Amino acid sequence: MATPANRLPCVGVFGGTFDPVHAAHLRMADAFWQQCRLTQLHLVPAGQPYHRAQGPQASAEQRLAMLQLAIAGRPGWLADDREVHRPRHAYTIETLEEIRAELPAGSALWFLVGGDSLQNLHTWHRWRELFDVANLAVAVRPGFDPAHLHPDIARRWQAAQVADFSNSAPSGTMRALTLPPVPLSATQLRTQLAQGEDCSGQIAKPVLAYIRQHQLYR
Repeated sequence: MATPANRLPCVGVFGGTFDPVHAAHLRMADAFWQQCRLTQLHLVPAGQPYHRAQGPQASAEQRLAMLQLAIAGRPGWLADDREVHRPRHAYTIETLEEIRAELPAGSALWFLVGGDSLQNLHTWHRWRELFDVANLAVAVRPGFDPAHLHPDIARRWQAAQVADFSNSAPSGTMRALTLPPVPLSATQLRTQLAQGEDCSGQIAKPVLAYIRQHQLYR
């Protein structure tokens, strides 16, 4: 997506299993896009997520295809396939480093992480280096309490927070993302799909058609 000549790109990265991609994912992506004033958004389906006890039900290629259908027609939004095609476990730091290397020097890079994932951030591969590469937008749910964070993460949260998303720092800052409450989960949707329940309104129509065509989540 083209940006004004006097503005460096502001790029967001939203990773997940997207198994399947649903309305809450898209609302979160919209909030990320608008509040961070992004010029490009990479939605990155996980290939082989190393930190999950159970793998996705749909294949990486199917989850990528569903994501492409869900975001079709949204300028600046990209279904990024780099982790799908990685022949081993995908580490967030490596994905962010790759995207950073593709951007002009000084560009802002934002990584979206959930509040529950932030609590486990200290277990991620090379987690401290995330702050050298990107800013963190934290999607917090009601009841999120920074006091419950791991001490190392709590110190980062205290020291790196900025008041809003208007800062132009390329990396190193953190900010809470304001989200509309959406009580919806992929686990819940997979159960509904397995039981043959109506999920229209929760899953985009093209994605729902793809699920039915390929008989997923049965």
